[in-house]
Amino acid sequence: MTGLTGAERIAPGALDAWQRHLGRAVDADTLRAELVEGSLPQAFHEASMRRSTQTALTIDDETTTHGELDRLAARAGGWLRAQGIGPEERVILCGGNSLDFVVAYLGILRAEGVVVPAGAGLTGPELRHIVEDSGAACALAQGDALDRLMSISREDTSLRTVVALEEREASDAPFLRQAISEGEPLEPGDASGDEVAMLAYTSGTTGRPKGVPLTHANLLSSMRAAMRAWRWDANDVLVHALPFSHQHGLGGVHMTLLAGSRAVVHSRFDPAKLCAAIESERATVLFAVPAIYEKLSAWEGIEEADFSSLRLPIAGSSALSPALARRVSSLLGRDVLERYGSTESGLSVSNPYDGSRKFGSVGFPLPGTELSIVDEVGGTLEPGDDGEIVLRGPQVFSGYWNLPDATEENFYPGGWFRTGDVGRVDPEDGYLTVTGRLKEMIISGGLNIYPREVELVLEDHATVEGAAVVGVPSERWGEEVVAFVVPAGDDEVDEEDLSGHTRENLSAYKCPKRFFAVDELPRNEMGKVLKGELVRMAGEEREAG
Repeated sequence: MTGLTGAERIAPGALDAWQRHLGRAVDADTLRAELVEGSLPQAFHEASMRRSTQTALTIDDETTTHGELDRLAARAGGWLRAQGIGPEERVILCGGNSLDFVVAYLGILRAEGVVVPAGAGLTGPELRHIVEDSGAACALAQGDALDRLMSISREDTSLRTVVALEEREASDAPFLRQAISEGEPLEPGDASGDEVAMLAYTSGTTGRPKGVPLTHANLLSSMRAAMRAWRWDANDVLVHALPFSHQHGLGGVHMTLLAGSRAVVHSRFDPAKLCAAIESERATVLFAVPAIYEKLSAWEGIEEADFSSLRLPIAGSSALSPALARRVSSLLGRDVLERYGSTESGLSVSNPYDGSRKFGSVGFPLPGTELSIVDEVGGTLEPGDDGEIVLRGPQVFSGYWNLPDATEENFYPGGWFRTGDVGRVDPEDGYLTVTGRLKEMIISGGLNIYPREVELVLEDHATVEGAAVVGVPSERWGEEVVAFVVPAGDDEVDEEDLSGHTRENLSAYKCPKRFFAVDELPRNEMGKVLKGELVRMAGEEREAG
């Protein structure tokens, strides 16, 4: 693989960024050693000792300090260890945002188990796949997921213990908070950074979810690198309404506990409550996905909201259109910072904290991360050329769970992870722009089309709030470009006008052959557009004539 298998090197500009932030020269090995040091329970415990009496988390109406949370984690860990949960034992954690979820999470880590996060809305078959694939011995859950997992535990599976995250009548499952009150506190062990802390499952938008083992070192380096780049410290106050079952929402808890800072988290997104929390708590950091920023900007009370305390609004998990970024930045009074990452590679690229935040781009590699753009055989491409984004660094996982073929397919020699995302590095300023997914690339008339390039042009039109572009089968072209657009406000979408707009900005073969106006784009719970659903909708529309 040309250019990627030689001696260690730093991605262009990354070392300079580290030195500017740290105020001193630092080599890659020294920095990476600092990023991966220790384990999650050790790091959280040490921070709690420094900030014992300070508030750590407010989740809906429940608040706890760093010290009390550490004590609850110790008891949860002791109780789980008494149930037979120890090193390498997988434990499913399935529930909404709550203090009990966090206590269970920290308790599993304290017992040296492996956390397997699962979305609270997963169906029975989806949960069964995770149980069977992970070989989980225990599950902690709430609501309908608790009933589904209890049913699965009665089947011929590895699952032998199911614990309730919330108290309810007529339940055979023990209630976590009551159970751990009788547990013996368990101090943090000496877990190695190389030990697996989490088995996270991919979203499954392009196939069956795959298990991603993440070590303590992977998770710590991902969080610490971002915290350094974003100037996160003990005085920060984070606000968000993202699910803990996903890395974006749980990452906010990680950063809060590592820094000894404070977070205010809602179990459900409500624009009025979120804005009220930012004002009353004097929040300094906001985590949100583009779908939340869309709803915030459309909320009728947004003009009266007070965002004066915010220093850092962050966007991630899906692409943020430049038009939306400009609109939201104007409303917030400061530029939104877009970053890039994945389950497999953690937080890996970010727009700078100091300096220009380039809308439509995701910025530069975070401290400790190397990035390259390669062709279809892994050869390094020149800046300005579109190719696959590949990454390596201490936050990047080492291979899929029990899937050696998928692991081999998704890594190049030298530990370079193939993200499956297509992007280009601007030759003028070095910013990375993500232009699409390899699996979403449209081949029309033998020519390659990256949907994100077309979407950006559509989103720049005054009558378009949002857009998604897919390829659908075509007898003439092989695939044809089809666009789904969400009208802005009360505007109506004029297909002829949009077609003319795309022809002015794109080569003819990239322009959509058909346009569909929709009230909203189908998305998963983290705001990613479900493009398979759009392909199905386009097919049904064609069949209907």
